[in-house]
Amino acid sequence: MLCSVLPAFAPRRDFCRRATRQCSYTLFSFFCSLLKAEAGNFMVQFSCSVLRTSNRRSNSTQGSFVLGRGKRYSYVDSMPSVAQAEYGIKDVWHSNMEEEFKKVRQMIQQYKYVAMDTEFPGVVARPIGEFRSTADYQYQLLRCNVDLLKIIQVGLTFLDDNGQTPSPISTWQFNFKFNLTEDMYAQESIDLLTNSGIQFKKHEDEGIEVSEFAELLMTSGIVLSDKVRWLSFHSGYDFGYMLKILTNTTLPTEEEEFFSLIKLYFPNIYDVKYLMKSCKNLKGGLQEVAEQLEIERIGPQHQAGSDSLLTGAAFFKMREMFFEDNIDDAKYCGHLYGLGTSYVQNGSGYDLNNYVSNNSHTPVLLNSLNNEENASSSHHTAS
Repeated sequence: MLCSVLPAFAPRRDFCRRATRQCSYTLFSFFCSLLKAEAGNFMVQFSCSVLRTSNRRSNSTQGSFVLGRGKRYSYVDSMPSVAQAEYGIKDVWHSNMEEEFKKVRQMIQQYKYVAMDTEFPGVVARPIGEFRSTADYQYQLLRCNVDLLKIIQVGLTFLDDNGQTPSPISTWQFNFKFNLTEDMYAQESIDLLTNSGIQFKKHEDEGIEVSEFAELLMTSGIVLSDKVRWLSFHSGYDFGYMLKILTNTTLPTEEEEFFSLIKLYFPNIYDVKYLMKSCKNLKGGLQEVAEQLEIERIGPQHQAGSDSLLTGAAFFKMREMFFEDNIDDAKYCGHLYGLGTSYVQNGSGYDLNNYVSNNSHTPVLLNSLNNEENASSSHHTAS
């Protein structure tokens, strides 16, 4: 049975999908009456204050901030695109996507490391009911939010085996269609992204269609290749959205199947947050880690291009400082920090390792829906 919600809080498109798991969904509000919707037997809670789908536009934000090497830029609602290009970050919209993917296809021939980050509209739901384990809860939390929400940005940064980036452009920032009057989002996340320079009006008018991006990504040479090594930070949600784009369907019911798809599309993944488990004294979100490693950010924080660039730099600095330039794939490749169960690539298969006892985020995750440091991806709030 499909979900139904009150018109005041419902997007103009169907956002609830048929469940394949024996669970049920409910909608709830901090300020409104309890809304209920069933899909199979799986329950999910929503905050009506979170389901911002009215006709209000996000207010323009004015101010200034320092980018990269200290040059100050002023902005109204967004960072100037010229500033992005100055720091080697190429903004990609619908109009130039095909042209830029031609460059991506050329880039991957030499630069086999791809650092990836996404921006998405927060966390609006949580599963309720019987779960086999904390790990199962964590994955179902990810699954229900990725299935309900739309991606806003993907950032891809290309690096060679030594961590060197191409010049003049090293990073492609893909901007997707997103409509604040129709699409679901968490208000705090939208405010954060607006203050960081996300141009939501431009996303609505000139954003990339997810289906067109998926088609070009599939033929780009960067997915489905065991020669490419993906770098990320606390990236369960990042890869969740990427899988949703590539498969054009909802995420698998079971975490094991999710990781099987991860292995297929992204055979080699290094999650910097997971690597930090073996790095003494490193802690916190992406920005805090970068400061501890004395890495200077290039571009605006909380945008996918800059965050992917910082992620790539952090990986190679950590590899040099803590791993003697040699990371043990059997131990670290394939882990996604933040999911209760991690699968590690080892030869032709994935070995299951119980990671729950070592995941300090678990208690907070279970007790707080809106703590994005734990419930979505730490770099979205702490970077």
